[in-house]
Parts: sequence; structure tokens; C-alpha cells
Amino acid sequence: MGTVTIGVSIAVPEPHGSLLQERRAGFGDAAAHGIPTHVTLLPPTELDAAGLPVVEAHLTEVAATGRPFPLRLSGTGTFRPVSPVVFVQVVQGAEACTRLQKRVRDASGPLARELQFPYHPHVTVAHGIDDAAMDRAFRELADYDAQWPCTGFALYEQGPDGVWRKLREFTFGGSVVPSQAGHVDIERGTIASR
Repeated sequence: MGTVTIGVSIAVPEPHGSLLQERRAGFGDAAAHGIPTHVTLLPPTELDAAGLPVVEAHLTEVAATGRPFPLRLSGTGTFRPVSPVVFVQVVQGAEACTRLQKRVRDASGPLARELQFPYHPHVTVAHGIDDAAMDRAFRELADYDAQWPCTGFALYEQGPDGVWRKLREFTFGGSVVPSQAGHVDIERGTIASR
């Protein structure tokens, strides 16, 4: 069967996803149209294609124990000079994303792996382009703000053409989305006010 390259992420919903994808393309990032706008939970990971059913079963279990949480993007940040990336910041829901990605990469599961950099939830809007364009992305999206209830995540596969395509969505087991002022503990399924 061969190997596949997969990733797990939270899709940025419309109209925000398309808007940020178009802005990324407008800054000169050639990969923009091949990468749906997202918050990464598992970076590109190569595995044997025969293992996909086990991965899907694992992700189904992770989602079943998860609960929806408020997710808000606001302002920009950068990983420069360590990595040539400008991003929109996750300012609400970052803790929930962090716990969720740990469950996806759990040492006892099929997606256990070390990360190249410490996990930092974000939405990339420029990657590997010239410094002037990176500076422009940082400036022009500094006032960007969007929020929505995160109700699940998805499994993606990178095709031979470099384009990422959604294989399957995984919806959280809980149906109640807490208020935007709340904090959700995904592992315990509890809500605490800030």
C-alpha cells in the first residue's frame, strides 16, 4: 500500500478560512492554496497507509471524549528568527488545543511522536517568503479578530501534488458549547469561568 503523509488539525471555518487563505496567497506564499486554513494538532506525519484505520479509530476515541470550546483568533505573531513564519494568534482556546494535541499524540496511540518545536497553537498566514512580505503580513493582519465554537477536528492527507485534502471529520462527543468567557477542560469535560 505504501506510505501516506497525514496531519490532524482544527479547520478555520468560513468565512474566516477563505479570507485568511486569500490573504496568505496575497503575501506571496505559493503554498497557500494547497493548505486549508487551520490550527495544527498533529504536524505532517508519514505512516504506512495500512495503518489509517487504526489512526481513525484512535481519533474517533479522542473526539468522543472531547467537548466543544470557544476558539478566538486575534492579532499576529511570528516565530522568526527560529522559523520563517508569521501567524494569527489563538488568544482563546489555546489551552484546550494544547490538551487536545497531546491526546492525539498520546504515547500509547498510533500517532505518538516528538515535535520539532514546542507546541504553540496558531494559524499560519505567511511561511518561507521574503522578509518584506513577512513584515507586511504581520502588519496587515495585526487587527484581525475572529471567533467561533470549535466542535471537532479533521484528518488530512497530503497528495502527491502537495495539496492537503480532508479525509474525515471528527466531532466532539459533547454537544454544549460553553460561553466565550468560559474555559473547557477537554480531558475532564468541565467548564470553569475565568
